Amino acid sequence: MAKQTAPEGAEPIIETADETAARLKGGKGAPTPTRREQEAARKRPLVPNDRKQAAKDARAAGAVAREKARVGMAAGDERYLPVRDRGAQKRYVRDYVDARFGIGEFMLPVMAIVIVLTFISDYTVQTYGILVLWAFFIIAVIDVVILGFTLNRKLAAKFGADKVEKVRWYAAMRSLQLRVIRLPKPQVKRGQFPK
Repeated sequence: MAKQTAPEGAEPIIETADETAARLKGGKGAPTPTRREQEAARKRPLVPNDRKQAAKDARAAGAVAREKARVGMAAGDERYLPVRDRGAQKRYVRDYVDARFGIGEFMLPVMAIVIVLTFISDYTVQTYGILVLWAFFIIAVIDVVILGFTLNRKLAAKFGADKVEKVRWYAAMRSLQLRVIRLPKPQVKRGQFPK
């Protein structure tokens, strides 16, 4: 009979020879493989037999991974976002910018209209088009500056004044894009401001 050590204050556990044999036999159930067997199991050819098929499989796997990352990024999944878009404060900024009606998001259509107006040979139409573009640009800049101050105040109230990241430029760039081309895609409707 074999004695097992027991914790202090407890009675020693005594097992029979059959129990000891069963315990020792129950181990891993197979002999330890030799080094040669382990190395043979790990060996893979450096160059696959069918290189064209291997390249095709690698391209297919890469395409699947890129598509998954694209869909994840568009949906706002933190795992697929670039570093500049990650974090609770950036999500708050995105939701706030997407919920508001911004002047700057119409900058590209206005610029396209002004470019078309420059093809008109009338000098006054061209002049007024450029003046309208500059006026629109100034209004958009003022809107972005106000947005930056507003977001800093709201982030300080929500996350604490000492933990606020610098997000003015991030918010400005997002607000100057058309809503339909923003990435990550807007997760809120207009007027649905974050709390």
